[in-house]
Order: sequence, then structure tokens, then C-alpha cells
Amino acid sequence: MAENKKSKSTTCIIYKRELKAYFTSPTAYIVTGLYLLITGLVFFSSFYLYNRAELRQLFGLLPLILSFFVPALTMRVFAEERRSGSIETLMTLPVSETSVVAGKYLSSFVSTLIMIAPTLFYLLPVCIFGKPDFGPIVGGYLGTVFLCACFAAIGIFASSVTKNQIIAFFLAWVICIVLTMIDQFLIFLPAPIVSFCNFISANAHFTSIARGIVDTRDILYFVSLASLFFVMTVKAEQKARA
Repeated sequence: MAENKKSKSTTCIIYKRELKAYFTSPTAYIVTGLYLLITGLVFFSSFYLYNRAELRQLFGLLPLILSFFVPALTMRVFAEERRSGSIETLMTLPVSETSVVAGKYLSSFVSTLIMIAPTLFYLLPVCIFGKPDFGPIVGGYLGTVFLCACFAAIGIFASSVTKNQIIAFFLAWVICIVLTMIDQFLIFLPAPIVSFCNFISANAHFTSIARGIVDTRDILYFVSLASLFFVMTVKAEQKARA
């Protein structure tokens, strides 16, 4: 019981420290600003050019957009501390790798939610000038939360295996973009391969939830994928500590 309380305390301390670093980092503000610029262009192009007060086009491109911006937010999580040597100091303390990774993962996940939160204001013109179906809207944002959870786990894993933030970014981006695009090139492939690619496609599962239909298989996919990369990050930190 005492060990569990100590682990939770360590996780909470690291989570608060990392989240504080998010609000003091110019990189986070730049990434968030660019994200809102891109999503704003996507939303308002549909709103003004095509006279559609809806979020469908934004949700359609969101997996592609997040596959770039989430790795940009998470690339420094471990890589910066590896470069500066502070991770070695942290790991000499009586803390478990799981607690460290959990704290950094939670802060990264919350950071991505902070990044996407301002897009909720897009609902105002949609409600004023359109007749929105709130089922797909709620599903779209729910799918976005799951997608952020997975991409954040991928991002911290990539950051945990290198000292270079740029390499961490590109490694995470490649993994995220493959998971996002893998179901887009299936025209001439055999049926078993098509079925497998659809199964591992983050975009396919996100699209399913964004329709407003929550399937337990989609939720299980996102939970399993985030858990896989979380465990891989813990293993990477255990290997580095050994």
C-alpha cells in the first residue's frame, strides 16, 4: 500500500513538473498556434468557400494533422533530458521507470488536449449558422481524445530512444503517419491484407467513432495501442537505466 502511494506521488510530481514546463516552453505555444492556424483554415474554408456550417471536413483531416503536431509536442519529453543529462539524475533516485513514464505520459496527453481545446469555439458558428447533428460532433471529439492518447504514447516512446529531438519527432511522425495512411492504399491488395491494414489503421477506427457510433472494438484498439507504446517506453527506460 505504501509503495503504491509512493508511486502515485512520484507520478503526480513528475506530471505537474512536466505540465508546468509545457506552459513555460515557447515551443508549445508555437506548436499550438500553428495547429490552431491549420485547423482554422480547414474549418473556415469549408464555412466560407463551400457555405457549410459543419465540422466534417475538419474531422476528416484531423488524424493527418495530429500525426504531425502531437509528435512536435512530445519530442522533447525524454530527448531533452537525455541530452542535458538530467534524466540520469532522475533515474538515480528511488523511483520506478513506470512512475516516471506515467507522469510524463499524462502530462503529454493533457498537453495535447489543451492544444485541441480551443477548436471547441468552432461550434459557435456551426450552431448559429447551421443545423448540426451533435452525434458525429461528440463522436469526432471523442475520437480525437483517443487519437491524442495513442499519438502521445507514440511520441514519448520515440523521445525515449534518442537524445535528439528532431530524430524523436521524425520517428514518431513516421509511426503516426503510417498508422493514419495505411488504409488509403489498399485498392489492389489481397483481401486478407486489406482486412489487416484496416484493423491497424488509426484513421479507420477514428472515422468509425467520428460517425457517432461508439464500438467497443474501436475503443479497445486505441487503449491497446496506447498501452503497447507505454510499455515499450517503460522497457526503453529500464534498458537505459541498467
